[in-house]
Amino acid sequence: MPMNRIDRLLGMITLLQAKKFVSAEKIADKFKISKRTVFRDIKAICEQGIPVGSEPNKGYFIVDGYFLPPVLFNNDEANALLLTESLVKGFADKSISKHYSNALDKIKAGLKQVDKDKLEHMQDAIKFQLPERMNNDFEYLSILQVAVSDKKIIYIDYKNNKEEVSKREIEPIGLIFYAFSWHLIGWCHHRKAYRDFKVSRIIQMKNTGVPFKKNKHMPLSEYMKELPVNY
Repeated sequence: MPMNRIDRLLGMITLLQAKKFVSAEKIADKFKISKRTVFRDIKAICEQGIPVGSEPNKGYFIVDGYFLPPVLFNNDEANALLLTESLVKGFADKSISKHYSNALDKIKAGLKQVDKDKLEHMQDAIKFQLPERMNNDFEYLSILQVAVSDKKIIYIDYKNNKEEVSKREIEPIGLIFYAFSWHLIGWCHHRKAYRDFKVSRIIQMKNTGVPFKKNKHMPLSEYMKELPVNY
């Protein structure tokens, strides 16, 4: 069923809030409309007082500094997030699980009481059996996400599969989940090469706040080609 125009405009605003730039082609594809309709809809959004700018070869954006109130979730969207909460607890670590639960609480706070009651019922009706080989009893993923995003050097104490402990200075380029474990990929200053560190073997970690020293890093997608798994 085609989306009505009001819902489409709200959807466009949400999309613009979520991305730095959104091309007309991407908007047209997402909402199954023509580029001409995209231009008309963007004009309509601007006429409502929301400043939308554009840059050649990049796309549309909401002008920096303009505040939009948070988007409220409906019950179906909240249910979808509730279903994934069990997966987050199983496949992420304690730090991410805590942040996700806090975010879900904020979403619940915006629901009507009848929808809150339904959500509580659904929470009791969803169970997740965690595979025995999964072991995410650590709290590093949140720190690593910040270090990767901000391009900051981290220090870790790391225990390898021979139970040998070493101190490493690393420029983290990304996180990969494979073989039922989280792996940190980064440039190791000690080895002068990219290395794969199993996150569950990290004993201690510190974000130094010091910017990367290496000028350019390989894309994470390139490193993934060296792994003995298919994606």
